[in-house]
Formats: sequence, structure tokens, C-alpha cells
Amino acid sequence: MSQVVLVVVLALLSLSTVQAEDPYLFFTWTITYGTISPLGVPQQVILINNQFPGPEINCTSNNNIIINVFNKLDEPILFSWNGIQHRKNSWMDGTPGTNCPIMPGTNWTYHFQPKDQIGSYFYFPSIGMQKAAGGIGMLRVHSRLLIPVPYADPAEEFNVLAGDWYTKSHKVLARLLDSGRGVGRPAGVLINGKHGKDASGKDEPPMFTMEAGKTYRYRVCNVGIKTSLSFRIQKHALRLVEMEGSHTIQNVYDSLDIHIGQCFSVFVTADQQPGDYYMVISTRFTKYNCGGTAIIRYAGSNTPPSPDLPPAPSGWAWSFNQWRSFRWNLTASAARPNPQGSYHYGSINITRTIRLRGSTGLVNGKRRYALNGVSHENPATPLKLSEYYGIAEKEFKYNIIGDEPPADKSTIVISPNVVNCTFRTFIEIILENPERSIHAYHLDGYSFFPVGMGHGEWTPERRRTYNLLDAVSRHTVQVYPKSWSAVMLTFDNAGMWNLRTLIWDKQYLGQQLYISVVSPARSLRDEYNIPENTLLCGNVVNLPKPPPYT
Repeated sequence: MSQVVLVVVLALLSLSTVQAEDPYLFFTWTITYGTISPLGVPQQVILINNQFPGPEINCTSNNNIIINVFNKLDEPILFSWNGIQHRKNSWMDGTPGTNCPIMPGTNWTYHFQPKDQIGSYFYFPSIGMQKAAGGIGMLRVHSRLLIPVPYADPAEEFNVLAGDWYTKSHKVLARLLDSGRGVGRPAGVLINGKHGKDASGKDEPPMFTMEAGKTYRYRVCNVGIKTSLSFRIQKHALRLVEMEGSHTIQNVYDSLDIHIGQCFSVFVTADQQPGDYYMVISTRFTKYNCGGTAIIRYAGSNTPPSPDLPPAPSGWAWSFNQWRSFRWNLTASAARPNPQGSYHYGSINITRTIRLRGSTGLVNGKRRYALNGVSHENPATPLKLSEYYGIAEKEFKYNIIGDEPPADKSTIVISPNVVNCTFRTFIEIILENPERSIHAYHLDGYSFFPVGMGHGEWTPERRRTYNLLDAVSRHTVQVYPKSWSAVMLTFDNAGMWNLRTLIWDKQYLGQQLYISVVSPARSLRDEYNIPENTLLCGNVVNLPKPPPYT
């Protein structure tokens, strides 16, 4: 072989060993206040690039998402990414327990990857009651070409960001809670920032357009702060295909309950007579009834929608039975959340059971909410930074709650609530709701298997009712009134992760905790180093940076 040919061959071989970096998507967000009147009352909201809801993030699995956030508000802000796991990277989770806030007049850049999370998610502001003011948008994660999905491409995809809405500002809501009062009931339901009717009661222009005979994907998320919702479309069937990053058995429904923080995708075929049809989204499990509508128009139609709206189901038993019908699609060729490489999560030995019971009570004359008797309060230094810089023992105490609810159900202590979970152990978490209202709980950094639900208090015998085969892996689970829900997961994602109720006034008043998962190896195999641009605050500002992971 000649020397020239040898050089060319070696060069080609070296090129073949270079692995191209995943693509980058860049966003610049300017956060401001604005005044809108979605329910006919002018009010202050949080805008992103003058948009309400905020701009869509439309990406592919493993893309590098770069978002430079400029805070033009008069208060700090953080954004969290509901359902994005941030594998090895809780530095980007964007909660007060992981990040210092972006202060007014400053900017900060997020960098994260949605790794093999094909599905529907959303982002929101995580400080205080800001979630009640907007700053929310859709985050779509599509499949890479090498990972097929179990359905044909739809003609088009539509976002549906729905949630209850208050006409009081987020600052007023926070002051009410701080004073010991409640936020009351919402004034209505918004769909993509609109109620469906103008001030005179006339329908707003169509929000979505379909062509007869074609099939469309609707990505639906409950981005509210208080109530579960019912989603339905006049005369159209809903074929469920995905829930929070998991492909499902494609059952067909007339309506779907969607609890706070949850997302799903349905396929809808335009198989009715051409015309206009109402999408209806209304509250569930409340003594009051309020909702919103949006018009779906068949292309070229001039036929108004029928005023006969499809009714919502009633009762939580109906909702529970619908939940039981959800099944994971075990034949879909896509990434799995089970780190052992086995899909049979039901055969993995449980190493620990944590029972968490919500409670409410007065502390110094003001209402607080708790988990196992502790009402969480964020310290001045984010928990993740305290832990990383080695000053955790000066800032908070680990494991001040036990794995069982306390016998005394009335006493509540206000303190940072941090639970240690051993790296890579398989744990069962029981969430108990003794209240007469429904709850939903979310865990950052993970998907889990919601294996069981039932009425009353949980006992070990309830495990006999678990679905140990094909529970849909997801990140948010509802807990019905005076009931329990059980989830299972492996804590293989090192970091500091928030477990919280998504009833936002209760989350604000302490019904949340953080789970610390530390890899003893301090290895880049298990966790990324602290980013160079990390904001520092509290008691770590002047401390020397710890040695990096290797």
C-alpha cells in the first residue's frame, strides 16, 4: 500500500471514530409583565417574548436545548421543565431547591437534553405563585429516526395547554396564602390562554382547523394550579397514544380526565360531517362547574357548532376505572425507563417503602400543609448547592421524617424536608390523601410506575391489587379523595429532586419535599459537574469550588 493511500485510509478511520455531537437548538426568552383579559377582567400576567402562553419548544430526543432567559420582571424567576428528567443533571431542574433564582435585570442560560423522552411536556415558572400568572409553554419531544413509534405520522399536531384560571394576580394570591387565607375557587378554565367566548358571549374564532378524512394529534396538558379537568370533543373519538413520554395501548375514549401536571396525546380523525365542533374542557371533582371551549373547524366549513355540549362524567369512581384502563405499550420500540434492562418492574425486589401522608393544620395561627408532619420551607441556599459544597449539615437536616406517617396527625413542623434515597435502589412510595379533595403528585428527575390506587389507608395487603405488568410509566399521579396511590421506581438519577403536590396553594404552603440521591463514586458516569455558569447565592457565594467529578 502506498504511503499516500495509507494516510487517506488512516484519516478516514479517524473520522469514523469521531462521534458527532447531538444537535443544538437555541432560544432567547425575554420575561416581562403584560396585561390581558382572558376572562374579561384586565390582569397582570407573565409573558415570554410577549407571548401568552409562551413559545413552543419543538425538539427531537437528545437535542441540546439552550435557553437564555432575560428577567425583566421586578422579582426573581426560575423555569422548571415538567417531566424532563435531566439525567445526571439536576443543575438544570429549575426549582428553588436546586437553583439560585434569576434576579431582576439579569439573565441566565439553561442547557439540557431530553434524553430518549419521546412525548409531551411543558415548562412553567417555579417560584412562589408565579405559575398562576402564565409563563407556561409546550415542550414537544419527537422520536429520532432510529427509534420508530407505534403510529403513522399525523396530518398535523396541535397543542392544548389547559388549566383553571384566577383573575387575581399571582402576587395577590401569595399574599392571601401568607396571611392565612385561601385562594378560593378559580374564575374559569383557559385553553391556550383563551376562554372560548368574548365579552359579549360570542364564540372566539376557531383555534384548530382539520381537513375531512385526515387524522391529527392533540397534545393536551393540564397546566392549572387547583383542579382536575375533563377533555372531550363534540362527536369525535379520542384515541390515546402517549402519556408523559410513554406509548400506550391505543384505547378509544369519549372523554379523558387529566389531572394537574399530566399530559397525554390523542389522535382525532376528522370523520364527521364538515362543520364546526366544540372542544370542551371543564373542571372535575368540584362542587362548582366551570370550563372553557375552543372551536375546531373543518376546512371550508361555515356551519356553526351545536350548542349541545357533551357532558362531563361524574364521580371519582368513573375516573379511577378509566385510570385502570391505561396500559403501557410493551411492544413499542422506544426507550424504556427501567435501568436494569428488564421491562418486568414487578419482579424487582423492593428495598424500601416510604409512606407519605398529606396533612393540614395551623402553625402560629396560619394554615400550613405537610408531608409526614413536616411543612417544607426553602432555605436561603438551594439544597443542591449546600450538598455539593459540603455545608449541608449547616443548612438543613436529612431524614427528619420517617418512612411511616407519624402517629400524631395534628402536629406540623416547618423545616427543609429532605429525604435520602440510596443510589440505584428500587423503592415503593405510597402517597396518602386523607382530604376530601383530589391531589396530584409529581416527582422531578424520574418516571415511575403507578402500580396501584385505592380508597382508605394503604396496608401491605393492598399490594395484591397492584398492576405489576404494564402500568404506564409517567411522572405525575393523582390521589383520589381519602385514598392512596402507590408508585415504584429505581433511584438511578443522581441529584436533588423535588416531590410535590401540584395543588399549588398547598405546594406553596409546604406540601412538598426533596429527595437527595448521591452517587458515592463522585463520577462523571453518574452525575455531571456543576456548570461553569451556575448562579451562586446564600452561604456558598464565597466558598471555593469543590474538586470536579472525574
